[in-house]
Amino acid sequence: MTPRSPADGREPRRDREPYGDRGPYEDREPGRRDREPSRRVRSAARVPLEPSSDEDRPPGEHDVKGHAFRDEEEEPAPPPAGPPRRITWRKLVTMPLVLVVVLAIAYLWITNVQLDSIARNSLTGGNVQLRWWQHVRLTAISTFWVLIIAIPLGIALTRRKLRRGAPVVTAVANVGQATPAIGLLALLVIWLGIGPSTAIIGMVIYAVLPVFSNTVAGLRAIEPNLVEASRGIGMSAMGTLTKVELPLAVPLILAGVRTALVLNVGTATLATFVGGGGLGDLITSGIQTQRMPVLVLGSVLTVVLALLVDWLASLAELALTPRGLEVG
Repeated sequence: MTPRSPADGREPRRDREPYGDRGPYEDREPGRRDREPSRRVRSAARVPLEPSSDEDRPPGEHDVKGHAFRDEEEEPAPPPAGPPRRITWRKLVTMPLVLVVVLAIAYLWITNVQLDSIARNSLTGGNVQLRWWQHVRLTAISTFWVLIIAIPLGIALTRRKLRRGAPVVTAVANVGQATPAIGLLALLVIWLGIGPSTAIIGMVIYAVLPVFSNTVAGLRAIEPNLVEASRGIGMSAMGTLTKVELPLAVPLILAGVRTALVLNVGTATLATFVGGGGLGDLITSGIQTQRMPVLVLGSVLTVVLALLVDWLASLAELALTPRGLEVG
């Protein structure tokens, strides 16, 4: 006879498995199955440890129902890397070392070569130092006047009222650039006579185009929306120019100044033909007297000065360019 259940008097069913066709969670209340995995995930975030007293427990460990748990701590993120240095030690050291080596080789060669009285007269008595400083002075003064003339003129011709005059001024500057430097100096001698001032005026006319054209190009390349936004927040025309337009045009303007500097160093060698002095005196003296040491020394010093000026201009360009406009 089949045994009956003492509770309700019904016979227990023995013809199916404990869960039948259903899973172990389907007999439970709705949503219970979805909550079980999440409970496991939450409990996995804690690492069970051996229970210990509160005095011996390390920071971050706490007790839950008689069990010690320690919250897992994330490793702190590394501090953000700072911006790269604009002027590296290689930039500061490489070119000066090269120039020092070139000057040392030239000095050793001049001191060991046999010089006659004509070459000795050209290279002694402080004549080399005098011609060097004359060349530097011609370059510095002419570049100063180029900046005084070209940058304000370029700014003025990008304003709304004077934009129509920009093509005319650009054409005149192109004429000065296209004219051979020696021919331009010869024309100025007829008009102004011989002297250093004539050489400086010729150098200014010859070097004004790069700075002027780069100033105009840099200001015209600025998006009009930026200018309108600055005017919309109440900035004046001068404030917009000094705080928005010129900082954005600085890279192109500095590139033009760098080009003008190198042009002036080369053109200053022609100042000797109009009584301006400079290292051109050594070069022409070496050619006329056929003294190779004088010619080589004048040429080497001119090249060294051009490379030195270009290096200094590159450092100034890196230092004055806003960080937001750096490329690479």
